[in-house]
Amino acid sequence: MTDMSHPDSPSPDVAFGATAAQPIPRKRVISWAMWDWAMQPFNTVILTFVWVALYLTSREFLDPAVRESGLLADGSYMSCNETANLASAYCQGLTDLSEWWGWANFVAGILILLLAPVLGQQADARGSKKKWIIGATLAIGLIQFSLFFVEADPKFFWFGALAVAIGAVVSEIGNVSYYAMLSEVSTPKTVGRVSGLGWGLGYIGGVVALIVCIPVLFGLGQSNPLAYKLVAVICGLWTLVFSIPLFRNVPESPAYGGAGKTGFFSSYIVLTKNLKKLFVSNRSTFWFLVASAVYRDGLAGVFAFGAVLAAQGFGFSFIEVILFGLAANLVAGISTIFAGRLDDVIGPRRLILIALTGLVAMALVVFVLRDFGTIVFWICGLALCAFVGPAQAASRGLLTRLTPPSMQGEIFGLYATTGRVASFLSPLAWSLSLAWFGGIVYGVLGIGVVLLLGLILLLLVKLPPHVRA
Repeated sequence: MTDMSHPDSPSPDVAFGATAAQPIPRKRVISWAMWDWAMQPFNTVILTFVWVALYLTSREFLDPAVRESGLLADGSYMSCNETANLASAYCQGLTDLSEWWGWANFVAGILILLLAPVLGQQADARGSKKKWIIGATLAIGLIQFSLFFVEADPKFFWFGALAVAIGAVVSEIGNVSYYAMLSEVSTPKTVGRVSGLGWGLGYIGGVVALIVCIPVLFGLGQSNPLAYKLVAVICGLWTLVFSIPLFRNVPESPAYGGAGKTGFFSSYIVLTKNLKKLFVSNRSTFWFLVASAVYRDGLAGVFAFGAVLAAQGFGFSFIEVILFGLAANLVAGISTIFAGRLDDVIGPRRLILIALTGLVAMALVVFVLRDFGTIVFWICGLALCAFVGPAQAASRGLLTRLTPPSMQGEIFGLYATTGRVASFLSPLAWSLSLAWFGGIVYGVLGIGVVLLLGLILLLLVKLPPHVRA
């Protein structure tokens, strides 16, 4: 995996729709980045810090007898961060819910594997990236509205889990076209900071979305299912309203190539041929996709399971999870915006390596020092968040630099496939860790192993040297 350069690799300007002499209108750039802001309530409130962590994987979805077995004499529930309690029916029930949520993510990853590349290819050929984003946005809004009907009852668990997992699939399909439009709203000089702006606005949007939801959660109470139902509706409205700037101000992408009439199933044949062509003509991109498959799924795993680990593994209270979510998104947003500028200076590959090293170190510290309680997760968890955003934004910018414009949608379809669908890696590593060791806190080991493997693979990939535009 070391001979990755190729004389036919595109020059830095080839992959962009404008040059430094033709700057992109600021209104268009901000409108594009606002879609990250619009999608963040689904990622932050639904997937990560509130709906899944505090509702779907909580004791509300345990069998009543199992739930009551964890009730202590003082009215509180036993802590599943204590070794003596891990084998109890109550703690095992919570572990099972978290494990099953991991398997739901695994199913979502397989669907992305099957759909994302060919849908990206179709968007390239037909010039329909914006249409796919609009369709995905409407679908995610409706899915969030559907969560209003998930009752606090074990028989509703899989309805809620699959609805959120399908939302993740639709979100990733939208991301294929959204990421692929990065080259059309940036220049070689600004791609890093524009990508970082999108990620940063997304994380800060997560902070604001959590603040908006707090009055509902505290007003109705953390044990009231109606609070979580209303939060899902608020998130759906947020997604639809804040997507409007992109719909209005970012033009549709041009069509590339002559494959516009290729059928859906025929697209897999075209995809196979294009992969072979990519391997021959642009191996830097090909091998980067392979390496990033692993580490980006580890990044996704940090946010997909982090709040579940905090709430169910480290015993974070309702208030602590909300406060941690606010702090995590604020830290990630600020670090990502600043890292976007650093990306343009030192290069995205170097920035990714620094971030991955920090992530692996923090995951190990969380596990080794787990007996010190919540303070360890507060410190190391926030450090993890500070590294995740820059690695995500730099990966998106690096792929944009490597990919010719006629293949942006298709390559970002593969990017979604290899990264999010290795949603077969992080969820698998998480679920197997819980199954083997019997405690939720062991899930951090699975995520850490995925991140370490991704770091090693990226070190083996030789990319063209970074040239500051």
